[in-house]
Parts: sequence; structure tokens; C-alpha cells
Amino acid sequence: MSVTTERLDRVFRITLDRPKANAIDAATSRALGAAFQELQDDPGLSVGIISGGQGRFFSAGWDLKAAADGEAPDADQGVGGFAGLTEFWDLTKPVIAAVNGLALGGGFELALAADMIVAADVAEFALPEATLGIVADAGGVIRLPRRLPRAVAMELMMTGRRASADELAQWGLVNQVVPLEQLPYAAHTLGRRIADSAPLSLQAIKEIARASEGRSVQDAYAATRDGSLNAYAGIYDSADAAEGMAALSEKRAPGWSGK
Repeated sequence: MSVTTERLDRVFRITLDRPKANAIDAATSRALGAAFQELQDDPGLSVGIISGGQGRFFSAGWDLKAAADGEAPDADQGVGGFAGLTEFWDLTKPVIAAVNGLALGGGFELALAADMIVAADVAEFALPEATLGIVADAGGVIRLPRRLPRAVAMELMMTGRRASADELAQWGLVNQVVPLEQLPYAAHTLGRRIADSAPLSLQAIKEIARASEGRSVQDAYAATRDGSLNAYAGIYDSADAAEGMAALSEKRAPGWSGK
């Protein structure tokens, strides 16, 4: 199978494994989308990790062989759009991209759609679409200028230059750079630390961050107060809020119910 999953307590590992380059065709996008939907629907899961299989690539992006064989750019990608995540607007749970190697084109766009990136020291990132006569329209052109200084993003998009994990970590795009052999452990450690927090709090953080993006501080405050953010609206009356306060006063670890 091109996409495999593994549940480790509240952490859900999703692996894209399509040798040699982990390229993504429509069927793979649908399989990834189904995995992210499973993460969303399972109340026992708090965080997802998306990683590439063995080899040099996290993902080479859009499967150009499939395109040459007639697969259209607007083929049915399923829930979440390209790579199952780039347009999964309803996903309320955090996702970590564990980038093991080359993240090119749509592979970089998949990583950009995640909430955090942990990268191997050998990883490189690029959006080479302009050198091929196309554009990175699965989120790259939209997301990269919001995550990097605009001039840096424009250079990367307009030249197709590869950026190292260390370079992007300096700009704050990559959370952590580790030796390749330590990548699974580092990503899982971050996932476990996130999963130790209250599930509803994680969802509310992502919900508020998404709703306030691009707004003024005043408008962002208004968006959190108008009752439209479901996870945030009920958080202070939740069982987990009561449990968190009780655990603090009793000096013990909380036992979250996700309610």
C-alpha cells in the first residue's frame, strides 16, 4: 500500500511509501485524505505525524508520470485535496510533518500544510514549479509567503532553489533539525508532548489560530467571541477543564476524556 498508518497511544503515524520518490497521484491523495479523516474522527487520537517511507524523498510532489498518462490536475483528490491535507479545512487536530529527505513541489506543499515540521539534517525543500512552466498551486504560493519573509519566499518560488532544513529553521519554518536516524524519535517525542495536553485545548488552539489568521488583533478577538468557534466555545465548561484544574491542585497528571 502507498499509505500506511500506525496508532501509538494518542499519536497517529501516517507514512507515505511509494518508491522511489513518494510521488502523489490522485489515488494516493485519496488514501492520505482517508488517513487524515481517521485522525479527525477518532476521539482517542490527539495528533498526527506524516512522514515519508525509506529513501531519499519525503515526497517529490505531484506524480508527473500519472500526469503524462492522462491524469488531469483537477482529478478527484478526495477529502483534503492534494496530498490529503492541503485543503482539509475541517481538520481540528494538529499535524507534524517529519521530513526525512527531499520535499519538492507538492511534497513541500504537504509539509507546509502541517502545523509543525521536524526535519532531518539531510532534508531539502523546494518549489521548482516555475522552472517547469507551472505554479505551486496546492498551497505553496499561498502559504510560503505567510511563513517566510516575502522576499525570501518569492526567491524560492521564482528560482526553484533548494533550501536546507537548517536555513528554513533559521527563518522559523522548521521547528527542529535532527540527524536522519533520530527523526522518528524526535517527531514522536514532539507528538507525545502535544498529546499530553488536553484534546479540546489542542483543537481550540488550532481553531482560533486559523480563524484569526490575517486579521487585526481586534478582529481576531471578535472572532473568538462571536460563538462561531465550536471547540473554543465550550472549553471552559468542559470536563477536561475541570480535570485540569483538579490535577493541578492535587499535584498529579491529568486524565483527559476529550469532553
